[in-house]
Amino acid sequence: MTPTPALATINDLFFRVAAAANPRAVLWQDAAGQWQPISSDQMYQRVRALATALLRFGAQKGDRIALISENRWEWAITDFAVLAIGAADVPIYPTLTGEQIAELLRDAGCRMAIVSTFQQFEKLAAVRAQTQLDRIIIMDSPAPQGAIALSELLAGADAPGSAHDPVFDALAHSVEPRDLATLIYTSGTTGEPKGVALTHGNIAANQNFAAADFGFDSTDVCISFLPLSHVTARALDYVMYNAGAQVVYCSQFDKLPQAMREIRPTVIVGVPRVYEKIRQAVEQKAAESPVKKRLLGWAIHLGSRFAGTVYDGRQPDAITWKIANKLIYSKVREAFGGRVDTFVSGGAPLGVDTARWFAAAGIALWEGYGLTETSPVIALNTPLRHRMGSVGAPLPNVELKLAEDGELLVRGPSVFAGYWHKPAANAECIDSQGWFRTGDVAHFDADGFLYITDRKKELLKTSGGKLVAPQPIENKLKNNVLVANVALVGDRHKFIAALIAPNFAALEEWAGRHGVGGQPHARLVADPRVVSLYGEIVREVNSTLASFETVKRFRVVPDEWTQESGELTPSMKIKRRVLTARYAAAIAELYAGEATARGESAS
Repeated sequence: MTPTPALATINDLFFRVAAAANPRAVLWQDAAGQWQPISSDQMYQRVRALATALLRFGAQKGDRIALISENRWEWAITDFAVLAIGAADVPIYPTLTGEQIAELLRDAGCRMAIVSTFQQFEKLAAVRAQTQLDRIIIMDSPAPQGAIALSELLAGADAPGSAHDPVFDALAHSVEPRDLATLIYTSGTTGEPKGVALTHGNIAANQNFAAADFGFDSTDVCISFLPLSHVTARALDYVMYNAGAQVVYCSQFDKLPQAMREIRPTVIVGVPRVYEKIRQAVEQKAAESPVKKRLLGWAIHLGSRFAGTVYDGRQPDAITWKIANKLIYSKVREAFGGRVDTFVSGGAPLGVDTARWFAAAGIALWEGYGLTETSPVIALNTPLRHRMGSVGAPLPNVELKLAEDGELLVRGPSVFAGYWHKPAANAECIDSQGWFRTGDVAHFDADGFLYITDRKKELLKTSGGKLVAPQPIENKLKNNVLVANVALVGDRHKFIAALIAPNFAALEEWAGRHGVGGQPHARLVADPRVVSLYGEIVREVNSTLASFETVKRFRVVPDEWTQESGELTPSMKIKRRVLTARYAAAIAELYAGEATARGESAS
């Protein structure tokens, strides 16, 4: 078999899609809920038509064009079209406010924007005077005044069938690896957004190695549901397109369970919160009856004995495991459609307890690690080489080393050239030899597997001088079905404390069974029985921690933390700075009397 040539640009990837002769390269859901196919020929023709229109509107090589949309087939068409003409796209989260979007458009110098819906257009129209925009294209029809409908630009595009346009092809092939492909504004857990400038060569270099061990091919199916404005989701779609697999667009997260049942994907890539929610849903359903709860507990306890075998990609021979698989583990897989053979976790740290639970339930979760600035994958566990608890072995085309303080440094062709118009930030994070400071504290084991301890800037240093990594402890607490999210605090304090956001669906079900239901959230979380309930959860986790790491006090908050309300990033990581500001009064109460506090239990 002739090896697949390495990609030099993303346009090389696009031409690979165009040549696939795949009648169902993409699936999308129409207004009636029916799944509609788009062939690889149609992909090519629609990209060609939109690229031609952008040129007609005055777009030039090097321009930045904003892309504000949920996951849908038009996102991919727009992305490929912008890159084909040598311009760079600026993907922006559709959940941002108009003012936030305007700030990014000004910083990127965008003169054109392509948006998904009338709602997105209205946000943009309200702030248009604050930007340099002279043209807006809208994916939905009909177009409002002040916008152009994408459907008009694509009218008749499919007619040429498989015939190629040599002028368009020559233009797309003229784009070079050094040319800017995209500006991705990092949401960040702290600080102002910065535009990560990634070239075609950066992304192509990562694509050539990131998924090499998985062997994806045209038989694979993947649902694109993580926001494409985030580098993890976009890189995954590129991997699938490059492998000739089918990409299925799910524009609304609440439609994902139905999409999984109907599409039955073979590949799932999710942020850790997706897997945590699946686990919590399984445990919550089992809690409905004592028999189900005992059965799940038995199956997970049994499965933990065979977790290593599962993680190595083998099915245990034990008859008891096979019985548990039929009764329990297969039901967990059904939550993902029942056909997934590759589960990957990325975008945020996966707790080792979550990885162990899924392995005990018959599912190997391959955790990876990367950053927007590294296009994104730096290391990844794969079916061929893996170690649970690590983020995998580094890709062969990146170099890694540790600074004196344990910070991970990375260098290689997938590492970005710098932040857009941020010379001071670039000087701070990239040294003269090209080493990029990741901001993550890490270590390697004897076999070269990489372990990430925590974000360097998020390490909590107690007044006694002890460094505490909050994420592993937060992940342990989130393993309980009653906990939706946690933020540890305690920097420069005598001890560690925690803000706990409940899983209100599970808490209200528990409250109903224990005679404390029907209360507003603020009263419910203050009820002594609820406080005691969460105290037991904290004490159980504390028993696994060193004394200086233990959570001495906690507060159950009456709020659900979401991306929309501002506490979470799009990859579902907590915004620690936002939370400490929002709950400043509660944190002050947690540390009241701190000077005289001694080894007390959480309360």
